[in-house]
Amino acid sequence: MGFAKAQSFRPGQMSSFGGANGMQQSRTGKGKNDSLQKRDIYADSITIFYRYFDSTRNRTLDSSINDFTTRFPMPFDYYHLGNFGTAAQSMRFHPLMKAGFDAGFHQFDMYKFTLENTRFYQTTRPYTELGYMLGAKAEQLIDLKHTQNRKSNFNFGFEYRFSNSPGSLKNQNASHNNFRFTSHYQTNNRQYEIFFLYISNKASVSENGGLVNIKQLDSLALNDPYELETRLGRSGAAIRNPFNTNVSTGNLQKDNQLLIKHHYDIGKKDSIVTDSVTYKIFYPRFRVEHVLKYQQQLAHFFDNNVDSSRYKTYFNYTTRNGQAFQFKDSWNILTNEFSLITFPDKNNQSQFLKAGIGLQTIKGTLDTFNTVSLNNIYVSGEYRNRTKNQVWDLEAKGELYLNGFNSGDYSAYISMKRLLGKKIGFLNVGAHNVNRSPSYIFNSLSTFPIANRVSYNKENILRVFGVYENPSKNLTITGEYNVVSNYLYFDSFFTAKQEATLFNVLQLGLTKKIRLAKHFNWYAEINMQQAIGGAPINIPLIITRNRFAFEGNFYTNLFLSTGVEFRYNTAYKPDNYSPLLGQFFLQNNTTISNRPDVNAFLHFRIKSFKGFIRFENINTLISNLNVQATHYPGQGLWNRIGIWWNFVN
Repeated sequence: MGFAKAQSFRPGQMSSFGGANGMQQSRTGKGKNDSLQKRDIYADSITIFYRYFDSTRNRTLDSSINDFTTRFPMPFDYYHLGNFGTAAQSMRFHPLMKAGFDAGFHQFDMYKFTLENTRFYQTTRPYTELGYMLGAKAEQLIDLKHTQNRKSNFNFGFEYRFSNSPGSLKNQNASHNNFRFTSHYQTNNRQYEIFFLYISNKASVSENGGLVNIKQLDSLALNDPYELETRLGRSGAAIRNPFNTNVSTGNLQKDNQLLIKHHYDIGKKDSIVTDSVTYKIFYPRFRVEHVLKYQQQLAHFFDNNVDSSRYKTYFNYTTRNGQAFQFKDSWNILTNEFSLITFPDKNNQSQFLKAGIGLQTIKGTLDTFNTVSLNNIYVSGEYRNRTKNQVWDLEAKGELYLNGFNSGDYSAYISMKRLLGKKIGFLNVGAHNVNRSPSYIFNSLSTFPIANRVSYNKENILRVFGVYENPSKNLTITGEYNVVSNYLYFDSFFTAKQEATLFNVLQLGLTKKIRLAKHFNWYAEINMQQAIGGAPINIPLIITRNRFAFEGNFYTNLFLSTGVEFRYNTAYKPDNYSPLLGQFFLQNNTTISNRPDVNAFLHFRIKSFKGFIRFENINTLISNLNVQATHYPGQGLWNRIGIWWNFVN
C-alpha cells in the first residue's frame, strides 16, 4: 500500500480528536512531548486515520480496488443527463432532510465537496495521493490530496478535484472545480482546540435541453449522437474541447464555505507514572464551544445565443430573439452558534450532552440589483454515547427555529446501534423527522421563472430506518419507511405543485459478498422501493448492481480484481429536466425500459499504485443507447483509464 496498517496512537498524540482520554506524555518527567516526528521506529511506514466532521469515530484509509465508485464520484444508483458533470439525481427516493434556509438548487450536489464528507486527518508522516482519469470523448478527472502533521497536535490538509467532459451531444460540456482546505490544532495542555475548514465548489455546465428527436438515435448516419440537433445551444457554437470550460448556454453555480469551530475545556488533570515515562492526562468535564460559518452561494442560468423559436416550441417560454437573458440568485449566509457541552463520565469522552443557540444572517442579491435580508434564531441539543464496552452507540439530536424567516422549522433525529455478537453483527434503528420551509426558489422574489408561486405550506418528512450489518458474513440489510406530507415538486418546466395528501415510500436494500470459488466473488446489491398512497413520484421498483470478479493477491505485491458488472433497474417513468430552473420534474408520458448496463473492468494495485481500466455500456454494441431521462440518451460504449498513486514523504 505504501503505508502500514493502521496502528493505535500511543498516549499523548490526541485528545478529543484522537481519543486516549486526552493523554499527553513526557519522558522521565521532563515535560518533552513524544512527538509524531520522532517516531524513528516507524521510519518506513505511516500511521494515519481520519474522522468525518462532527464525528467521534476513527476511520482508516480504504485501499480496496473492487468498487470503482469509491474513487469515481458517481454512485451506481444515480443517473446524469448523458454526460458526467451534468445534472444528476438518484433513482432512489431521497427527499431533502434539512431544516432551515435552502436556496433550492441541488442538481449538482453529487459532485460537491461538502461539510458532511470532510475528513480531518491525523498522520505520523506527510501523505499525498494523486489521481488522474481519462475517459472517452476527452473526459478527464484530476484528483489531488495531501495531509501532514507539523506537530503531534497540528495537522493540515487540502484536496483538489477537477473534472471536465465535453460529452457526446452538442452543448453538453460540464466542468467542475472543487477545493478543500482543513486544519486542526490543539494546545499542549489539551484544553483549547480549533478546526478550520474552507470549501470551494464551482460548476460550469452547458444545457442543451435534450435532443430535438430522440428517435433519430436509431438511424444515425455516422453512429455518432453528436450529429443530432439539440433543443438549446447554437450548433455553430458547439465545441468539443477538453480544455474549453466556457459556457454560452447553461448553468453556473458556486458554493463557498468557511467554517471555524473551536472550544475551551474545563476538567481534571492527572498523570500516570511508569518506570521510564510519565503520561500526563486531561479529562474534559465541561466545554464552551463556538462555531462560525460563512457561506456564499450563487445560482445563475444564462443564454448568450438565444433562439426564441426553440424556447417557444420546446419549453413554451417567450424570449426576445437574439437578446441574451439570465436568472441569478446569490446568497451570503453568516451563522454563529454557541454551545455548552458536558461529559458525564470522565473516562468516556464519546459520551456527552450538548445545548446550543444559533444566530443566522442571510443576505440575498436577486438578479443584479434587488436585495433581501433575512434572519434566523434557532436552538439545538444533542446527546451521544458510545459505551466503553463498544456494545451501544446512541445518538439523539434536535434543532428548532424559534424566530425568523424559517420560524417553526425543526429537525429531530435519534439512532441506536447495538452489537448483537461478534458473529451476529450490529443492528442500528432510528428515526428522523424534518419540518422545513419551502426552498427560496419558490419565493416570488427569486428571479427564476416559476409560473405559479403561491403560499406553500411547510414540508414534513418522517424517515424510520433500520440497518443490520454482519461483517463476518459480508452482509448488510437496510430498510426505510418514509411518511411525507405537503410534498413540494415540479410537474413541468416552470410549474410547481404541493401534494397535501400524506403518502408513504417503503425501501429495502441488501448488499452481500458471495464467494463462488477460491478467487471468484459475486458482489450483489439490490434495492427495492414502492410508493404508497398516490405519491407524486415515479421510481423504479428494483435497482440492482452485480459484480462478478476474479480477484486476489498474486506475486506478493499484486492485488487484482477483474470481471464484469451489471447495472439494471426496472421500467419506470423517469423525471424530465428543466434546464432554466435546474430542477428535475415529474412526467407521466414516457416510460423507459432499459436493458442492463454491462461493464468490463480490470482493477489492480501494486504497492501504493492503483490502476483502473474499464469498458462501460458494452451492451450498446448490440442494442440502442439506454435513455436516462426524457429526451436525454445515456452514453454509448465508454472507456475509462485511471490511476491513483499515494506517497509517504
